[in-house]
Amino acid sequence: MTTSTAGDSPRWAADFWLDPACPLTRVTARWLVTVADEIPLDIRWRVMSLSILNEGKDVDPEGDEDGFLWIPARIAAAVQTGHGHAALGEFHTALWTDPDGTDREWFGDIADALRRCDLPESLVESGFSTGYDAELRASHEEGVSRIQAEVGTPILSITTPEGARHTAFGPVITAVPDGTGALDLWHATLRLAALPEFRELKIGR
Repeated sequence: MTTSTAGDSPRWAADFWLDPACPLTRVTARWLVTVADEIPLDIRWRVMSLSILNEGKDVDPEGDEDGFLWIPARIAAAVQTGHGHAALGEFHTALWTDPDGTDREWFGDIADALRRCDLPESLVESGFSTGYDAELRASHEEGVSRIQAEVGTPILSITTPEGARHTAFGPVITAVPDGTGALDLWHATLRLAALPEFRELKIGR
């Protein structure tokens, strides 16, 4: 889904790279949609992959020794390639919600998510082949290339109405902030991402 707000206000843009299997990335995606309800913001959803990030490591940080995480990432790449960025956003939402719209703690049935988005169920087969690996890697590398750091998912690249672009890993959050907190986090993320000297901030809870 591409989120937009009507009117003649100067528009912001956000490219958001996601691994569809990451629960914290799902929370950040929900936050971004909340922000788009408040400011004129267009969101372009893009796929990246934890499996690609962890290639060649002696120990997989995700504990995915069997390569399960390749499956949803490859299907997401097939959706993005064949049906567009907006369809990827809709698929990601369906994957992480029940049919009544209730958020899930873990992603649901992939075939059901595709059906609910009017996407072909046959796309499930893409998860078990390398047919879309070139497209997955290209999308992944485009996101990673925008930030000069070792990162995870998600990657958020913000383009201001004036055309300046700022890219950051995250923000990683455990819940969407209430009230004005969503916009506060947006402004804080933008300010930190725009500061040339800034590199990293982590807060233990």
